[in-house]
Amino acid sequence: MVTTGDTAPEFTAPLANGDVETFTLSERLESEAPIVLAFFPGAFTSVCTAEMRTFEERLEAFEDAGATVYGVSVDSPFALGEFREQNGLSFGLISDFEKEVVDAYDVRTSFEELGVHGLAKRAVFVVDADGTVTYAWVSDDPGAEPDYGAVEAAASPA
Repeated sequence: MVTTGDTAPEFTAPLANGDVETFTLSERLESEAPIVLAFFPGAFTSVCTAEMRTFEERLEAFEDAGATVYGVSVDSPFALGEFREQNGLSFGLISDFEKEVVDAYDVRTSFEELGVHGLAKRAVFVVDADGTVTYAWVSDDPGAEPDYGAVEAAASPA
């Protein structure tokens, strides 16, 4: 599992940001670090919607710290685009439709009782300009939300 102090796994994936473009972590770190990667199980679900809306509500604090927030899920970029629009999210959502990012960060999960496989665990990683993970939080409880204050503190300059 990726933890604080590790080098963040590199990845390239589609980004829903009002359009669909390509997101490559190392390229974004150059100008957008620290980057907050907020993994969530699925668009249009109650806790995931609440979490992404909370990041939106607190976005100014992240921006004031110079940090950039991205949501990450295994939903298609088109579903994420609609989710983003319906919830008034101004930050981009990364589509890990191929499940390569959840595997690289070791946050893939399944809900056996529902017959649903290959979703992202709820997790947050903060990555600094050097590509080092400075904050890592992973939950096995899909109903748990991160400590937003702790994420903000991790994304703020020392």
